[in-house]
Amino acid sequence: MKRAEHPMQLNVFNEVSEQEAAEVLRPCIDIERWINDLVSARPFSTLEDLNESAARSAQPFKDDEIAAALAHHPRIGERASGDSQEASLSRGEQSTLNLNADVTARLAVANREYEERFDRVFLIRAAGRTSEEILAECQRRLGNTDEAELAEVADQLRQIALLRLQDAVKN
Repeated sequence: MKRAEHPMQLNVFNEVSEQEAAEVLRPCIDIERWINDLVSARPFSTLEDLNESAARSAQPFKDDEIAAALAHHPRIGERASGDSQEASLSRGEQSTLNLNADVTARLAVANREYEERFDRVFLIRAAGRTSEEILAECQRRLGNTDEAELAEVADQLRQIALLRLQDAVKN
């Protein structure tokens, strides 16, 4: 997984303006409540405190927050466009996927089936997973109820946000 371009030291994160702190957090997940919770909870004495606070604030993400956050995520297997930090992070997270012609075609079918079933992009934490694992997860999740799938999407968003946060703020 690609690391953040310029991680911010925790002591600096604690001292920067609210706007600067929000700019560090936004690429992790663009959910205003989550960002505001963390910015207002500063200073953090340790990275563990920051990560625990981030995890608490992400429990639960609300339906409208999930929809807003998904707007920033490309389909799995598709290269995120643009030069934003969020697009760069997404490209890095998907960089380990084996995207040969067969896998790309199967991901396209899986994405289409998922979008037809749930009317949103299929989201999964790609970091640390193979293409085959992602395809298997998509097929499994197609059997979820709408409510169960929304809970899985929220969990995947949390995992992505917390992984990105670990790269955004360091000791």
